[in-house]
Amino acid sequence: MLHLVLFLIFGGVCVAAAVNLLLQKHPINSALSLIVVMGSLAVLYLLLGAEFVAAIQVIVYAGAVMVLFVFVIMLLNAGEEEHTGTSRVALFAGIPGLLTLAALVVYALLENEQQTGGAQIALGGTLGAVSPIAHLLFRDFLLPFEVTSVLILVAIMGAVVLARKGED
Repeated sequence: MLHLVLFLIFGGVCVAAAVNLLLQKHPINSALSLIVVMGSLAVLYLLLGAEFVAAIQVIVYAGAVMVLFVFVIMLLNAGEEEHTGTSRVALFAGIPGLLTLAALVVYALLENEQQTGGAQIALGGTLGAVSPIAHLLFRDFLLPFEVTSVLILVAIMGAVVLARKGED
């Protein structure tokens, strides 16, 4: 039951952040919404039992790729951000959402402690093995993996060229 509730919460967060990403006029706000989407997808992967994919989602996409996106946006000189006063969304949705999430985390931790009797599960007991994923990624899907990295590199170089044109 808890998995269903968490899935619905983070699925809703993911969809709401994706819609917010499309509706934002400022590119930095869009990049921040994309980070929220990537984070909620990582939680959905955790709920599905794919811990490795969730960790990679956070490290690679929400970390490295989003830093590159923000860096490229800054290179393109997105302009000065407008200051519009305080947002009431944080008061009406953010604070109750944060309290609900904290209550769910505490409940899940207490429930897990009751089920295991306070004993710690040995590392590797419930986690998926990394070697099959590495085998697929670096042997069977090596070409798409490398093509994606070259594509990201070309996109960054294109953004730098576009930013340089404006200076001349």
